[in-house]
Amino acid sequence: MSLFVDTSVWSLTLRRDQPPSVPQVGALLRALETGERIVTTGLVLQELLQGFSGPTAADQIVDRFAAFPLLAPDREDHIAAAALRNLCRKRGVQIGTIDALLAQLCVRHELTLLTTDADFDHMASHCTLKLWKG
Repeated sequence: MSLFVDTSVWSLTLRRDQPPSVPQVGALLRALETGERIVTTGLVLQELLQGFSGPTAADQIVDRFAAFPLLAPDREDHIAAAALRNLCRKRGVQIGTIDALLAQLCVRHELTLLTTDADFDHMASHCTLKLWKG
């Protein structure tokens, strides 16, 4: 399995005061230990860098993320993400622009999303998004 890891899991993993008792954090640690394919995107990296303060934290994040391939959305991903967001909104599910794009990247590349964000559970019922379930 290939995992696409979003900001919610990386944030929990990178914080030193957070024990890895959250199932998704444990899954990420196991994937790292076993060499499973892990990908993310520049949007996730940017969100993490905006959420941590200080140059030391930023340098550590940039250094750790250098090992992971970053998926870059193309024009078709943006179009499909907008369609997904519109579909969800019509069905009463509010999702953010970035979350719609992350979901689209997972769908296009046939990746399983590792997240603690429950908004993706609602979105997944309206598209082919695969979510990691422990």
